Amino acid sequence: MKPSIVNIKDFGAIGNRIANDAPAIQAAIDHLAAQGGGTVLVPPGEYLCGPIRLKSHITLHLTAGATLYASRRREDYDAQSKGVFLAADDAENVTVEGAGALHGQAPEELLRGAKQRPDFRTRLVLFTNCRNVQVRNIRMLYSDSWTLHLKRCSDVVIDGITIFNNIDRINSDGIDPDSCRNVRISNCHIVAGDDCIVLKCTTAHPCENVVVTNCTLESGATAIKLGTESHAAFRDVHYSNCTIDRSSGGIGLFVKDGACMERLTFSNISITDRENESVASGAAPIFMDIERRHADSPLGHIRDVVLNGIQIHSRFPSLIQGTPESHIENLTIRDLSHRVEQWQDFSQRKKRGGGVRTTSDERDTLFARQPAYLTLAYVNDLTLDNVRIDITPEVYAREPRAAVSLHHTRNICLHRVRRIPDTSEELMPAVRGDC
Repeated sequence: MKPSIVNIKDFGAIGNRIANDAPAIQAAIDHLAAQGGGTVLVPPGEYLCGPIRLKSHITLHLTAGATLYASRRREDYDAQSKGVFLAADDAENVTVEGAGALHGQAPEELLRGAKQRPDFRTRLVLFTNCRNVQVRNIRMLYSDSWTLHLKRCSDVVIDGITIFNNIDRINSDGIDPDSCRNVRISNCHIVAGDDCIVLKCTTAHPCENVVVTNCTLESGATAIKLGTESHAAFRDVHYSNCTIDRSSGGIGLFVKDGACMERLTFSNISITDRENESVASGAAPIFMDIERRHADSPLGHIRDVVLNGIQIHSRFPSLIQGTPESHIENLTIRDLSHRVEQWQDFSQRKKRGGGVRTTSDERDTLFARQPAYLTLAYVNDLTLDNVRIDITPEVYAREPRAAVSLHHTRNICLHRVRRIPDTSEELMPAVRGDC
C-alpha cells in the first residue's frame, strides 16, 4: 500500500503570511499520525506559523516556493513549545525534506556583548529522543537562535541542506548534535552567526559515531566545534572534505566539564579567517583546550586525534594546549600548510573562551602570545609530519616568528617541519620552546 499524502491546503492552510497556519499543518500531521504515518505536502506559499509538532512516521515535504515562517510573537508559543518552532519528541522515522524553506524571521544582527538582548528568542528546529531522523535539501534561513538542534537522537542523516543566518547574530548556531549517536552530515552549506556544526553533550549521554563531509562553512564563532558543553564522552568523530571560509575559528575542541574526547579525525579541510576579526576574540584556525569550567568541575581529556591535509590562510596562530594535570595524548598533525600574508599583534592575545566559565589561570594568555603560528603545550606523544608555515617576507621582516612553539611536551616526532622564509636560526628558529 502506498504511503498516504495529504496537502495542508485541504486542512485549511492559507499561505498569505498573515493568518496563523500552524493549526492547519498540525491537523494534517495528526491526521496522518493516527493512520500510521505518511507525507504532509506543503505547496508553494508563505505560511506564518506558531509551533508545529512532528510525529512518528511523518514526512514534512516542502515544495519549491513553499516557506514556513516562524512567528516571533511570544503569545504564539505555549509553555510546552519552549520557544521551538518545529519539534519532534520521542519519535521515530521523521523526515523534513524538499526544495522549500523554514524561515526564522531574524535577519538583524545581535552582537556579542550587546547591552540589550531580546527577552524572547525562538529556536527553529529541535528533535529530542528521536530515532531515524532525516533532514534533506531544505533551506533554513535567518534563525533567531539555534537552527537545527538534535538532542539524544540516533541514526540521523542531514544531507544537502542550506542554513543561512546573519553572520553577526550571536547564538544562531547551524547544526547542534547534542548527545547523539550515528549521525551523518553531508553536502551542507552553512552560514552561522555562531558555531556552524557543533557537537555537544549537555547531559550525561555521549556523542559518538559522527561523520561530517563535503560541507562549506562560514562562522561568526567556530565552524567545526566539539564542546563546550562536555558532560559526557565524544568519540569516533570524523570530519572530511570541508571548506571553512571567513570564520573566526576553524576547528575547535573545548573540554570544560570533564569529558573525554577521543578517536577524532579531521581530513582535507581548508580554513580562512575573517578580515575584520579582532585579536580580542582569540581567533584561531585550530584550537584545542582542556580546562575546568568551575573550580569544582572535573578535568577532562583529549586523546587519539589526527589532523591530516589541513590548509590554512590566516594571520592568526593555532593553539593546542592541555593542562599540567591532563596532557593531550597521541596527537598527529600531518600535511598541514599555513599561509600568513598579514601581520597581527600577538601581545594582547588570549585563548578562545567558547562559553561561560568562572575560573582562570595563566594558560588564558601564556601560550596564546608565543611568537609562533602553531603553539602546543602539555602534549604527550606528538607527531608533526610535513608541516609548513609560509610567511610573506613583509610580515616576517616586521616581526620574525617561529613555525612551531613547544612547551611541556613529551615523546615528540618532528619530520619536515618548515618555515618559509628559511632564514638564519639565530634570528628566530623555525621550532622553538622549552619542550
